Parts: sequence; C-alpha cells; structure tokens
Amino acid sequence: MLAQPCAILLEVPDSEFTPEPEPPEPLSTLATDRPLAPGLYLVGTPIGNLEDITLRALRVLRTADRIACEDTRQTQKLLNHFSITTPTISLHQHNEHDRAAELVAEILTGKRLAVVSDAGMPGISDPGGHLTQAAIAAGVSVFPIPGANAAVSALVASGLSMEEFQFLGFLPEKAGARRTVLEKLSQSAVTERPRTLIFYEAPHRILETLADLQSVWGPSLRVVVARELTKMHEEFLRGTVAEVKANLAARDRVRGEITLLVEAVPLTAAASKASLLIRVQQLQTKGLDEKEALKLLARELGQSKSDLYRELQRERAKKTPGTKRQGL
Repeated sequence: MLAQPCAILLEVPDSEFTPEPEPPEPLSTLATDRPLAPGLYLVGTPIGNLEDITLRALRVLRTADRIACEDTRQTQKLLNHFSITTPTISLHQHNEHDRAAELVAEILTGKRLAVVSDAGMPGISDPGGHLTQAAIAAGVSVFPIPGANAAVSALVASGLSMEEFQFLGFLPEKAGARRTVLEKLSQSAVTERPRTLIFYEAPHRILETLADLQSVWGPSLRVVVARELTKMHEEFLRGTVAEVKANLAARDRVRGEITLLVEAVPLTAAASKASLLIRVQQLQTKGLDEKEALKLLARELGQSKSDLYRELQRERAKKTPGTKRQGL
C-alpha cells in the first residue's frame, strides 16, 4: 500500500520574506502629470545628439511658463523636434544683466522660468550665471535639471586622470594673454598626482593654443583634443602635444566644437624644469656662454629661447630679489 503524499508546512521568519517590488511609475506620469513649483529651472540640453535630452528636461520645458534662451532660433529647433510650444525669450551675454531683474520679478509672482543655452548646461561658459545669482539673492528657488556637458563628457573618455581636474573655460583670444595664463598654470601645476586641465577652444585657434602649450610645457606634454562630441563626426585625438598638433596641422581645415584636455605636469617633471638656472650654469662650466646654453636647452626641451630666458630671469629674481633684467 502506497503512502499518501502530504504537505509539509515550514515556518519562515518574516525577515526572510522579500516583498515584491512596486511597479515603476508610468512614463506618462513622469513626463506630464506633476506640476512644477514656482522658481528658476536651469535645464541641460543636448550638445549634439538630441537623444541626450532627459525626460525631466522635456517635462520642465513643456510645463514652464517661459523659456529663456541664449539664442531663441537655436532653441526653437529643439522645441519643434519634441513638439514643445512654450513661449521663449532671449537671454544672452549682451542682455542678461539688464533682463535679470525683470525675470526674477516675474518668478516672484509665482511663475516658472526655464533657462537653456544653445547646448549643455546654462552658466558653463554660457549665459545663465548672473540670472542665477540674482534669483538666489531674491530668495527664488533654483532647480538644476542635469544634462549633457562637453567638459565632463570629454574627460571621462580622455584616458587622462579623473581624480583631480579643473575646468577653465575659454583661454584668452590674444596670443600674449593666452601665453601668460598658460605660464601661470604651468607654475602652479606642481602636484603630487596628475591633474587634468579642461578648456574649450575655437577650431581656428586650436593650432595656436597647442603651439603655446608645447612652448610652455614641452613637446612631451600629454593632451587630448575632443572634437564634435556626441555628433556624427565625433573624434578623440590622444597623444603628446607635438603629435596632436602635427595631426591637426596636416588637415586642410579644423572644424567643429573642441574640448581640449591637458595633463598638468606632476611634481617630478616640474622640479626638473625648475632647475633651469642650474642647468645653464652646468653648461657654462663646459665653455658655453648663456646664449649658447639657452639655445641648446631650447632645442632639447622644444621651447623657444626667449621663453627660457624669461624663465631663467624669474628663477634669478627669486634667488636675488631686485635683479635687473637685460635683453637677450
């Protein structure tokens, strides 16, 4: 006779039960149903690929009372693509200071104002910063709506250090001012670990800027040129400043939006560069005069003799305050 099957009941402590997860909120609810609180909304927009807009950004742009745009014509292309009909108003570098008070007053009546630049996050080398400061000073709520950013996008794909980095926007257009900024950065780049400097640069100036970098830091400086990020012709050029400059110089024309990343000289390399005075003195003991020594070092370091002369004078001035410079 076969034994009849029976059910065995086990007592399991409540702590071992895993509750079923709640279903995700429908996209329709996420996108349209929740009203916006009054305030200033800083909305990140795509830097190239329109798929990089977020659902939250679309909801804010649709439900805001107005959108302040760096260029209303440029923003209108984005709004038309997503069938957004919110009214727009211009907010660019030439009118932001004058228009800020008007817009803040509007928000204080309970309105919701979205701010966008042509691409990326407002205020990052684009209009929006002054308006944000004015809104905060007036007690207005400010909401960042995250989105695409060229500097961070270039950094994460650059291959350079991400532990410590500094965004510096656009370098000065004039050659002398640009060289001064780069020289100051090279002197302050004495760190115990690599630091990445991030710049935006215009395509018609990139070769001049790379030449200045090579002159200040030397030809072995590691750089990355990120061009046309998220677009069809996206490109990363990685290598020494001499290699990247040669690559771009061989082209008929350099086009597109450019993010330039520079690996700041670490402590050991900076220390060897700082001993220029000693190296000149060593060459002088071998029978070379100062001009000949600087000419030899200029070839070795890939820098101009005049740049090395200025650096030599700075070192001398530190050792002997009040040293009078003479022409080379």
